[in-house]
Amino acid sequence: MNGSTRPKIPRRMLDGVLLLDKPLGLSSNDALIRAKKIYLAKKAGHTGTLDPLATGLLPLCFGEATKFSQDLLEADKTYEATMRLGVRTTTGDAEGEALQTRDVTCDEAAIHAAMAQFRGDIAQIPPMYSALKRDGKPLYEYARAGQTVEREARNVTIHALDLIACALPDVTFRVTCSKGTYVRTLAEDIGEMLGCGAHLVALRRTGVGALTLEHAVTLDALAEATPDTRDSWLQPVDALLSTFPAVHLDADATRRFAQGQRLKLSDIADAPAVADRVRVYALEDQRLLGVARAGEGVLAPDRLVVSAA
Repeated sequence: MNGSTRPKIPRRMLDGVLLLDKPLGLSSNDALIRAKKIYLAKKAGHTGTLDPLATGLLPLCFGEATKFSQDLLEADKTYEATMRLGVRTTTGDAEGEALQTRDVTCDEAAIHAAMAQFRGDIAQIPPMYSALKRDGKPLYEYARAGQTVEREARNVTIHALDLIACALPDVTFRVTCSKGTYVRTLAEDIGEMLGCGAHLVALRRTGVGALTLEHAVTLDALAEATPDTRDSWLQPVDALLSTFPAVHLDADATRRFAQGQRLKLSDIADAPAVADRVRVYALEDQRLLGVARAGEGVLAPDRLVVSAA
């Protein structure tokens, strides 16, 4: 055995959700790797990527919480963004090269009017610089090779779109949108409606579903904190499920649910008649058992947490 070989640092079984305030210039995966190393966690994953240009809320899941990360991928997102009018770029943001420069002749009233056209259900054509795949290859690979391929428009929903500040040529706005929305594309489309073009120069995610930046921490703070403080910053696994109705099971129903059995809704006091997803707890100790679907008179287990077995 080589005497210089370093002993492996033991990893911890850790369950919970960390609300990370991702820094500028770091990929979501790199941020995850750093946090996982700081916590010495055995298993971790994130809930959807933020571009290196973007900062803000990146929920990281540890242990059993990774089973429910998909639920946040489906959730609405809220961003604060700044677009610069008058310049279109190859990527739709500040990382790209300028494609076209035009004079900015609009005023704040025109910007309000343009934004009003993008609230509600809209169609977006995904940008070439995106990870969407065509024939098994990400679109950004075609773009880097100087190729443009046809993309189908996708329907997304802009729940809210409000002007925060206007210091032309820069315009800062807040948007709450459905999954699959490209804020870069939204900025470009608003710029085109204003007749001058635009690109994104800053993007900060402030909300994912019911989660917000209020309790988020930075990587620097994590690195400097004591282990006990770090663990105190972890949200419980069910922080990802707060928008689901909750049901509570007695001891017998808890045992059967943990074994994957379906239960009669009529036997559960607080069960909804129909729900796409519900979070399920043991009535005795309030521990999370997992998530289920309620319908056709039964509560059907969907995903269980190991501790419930």
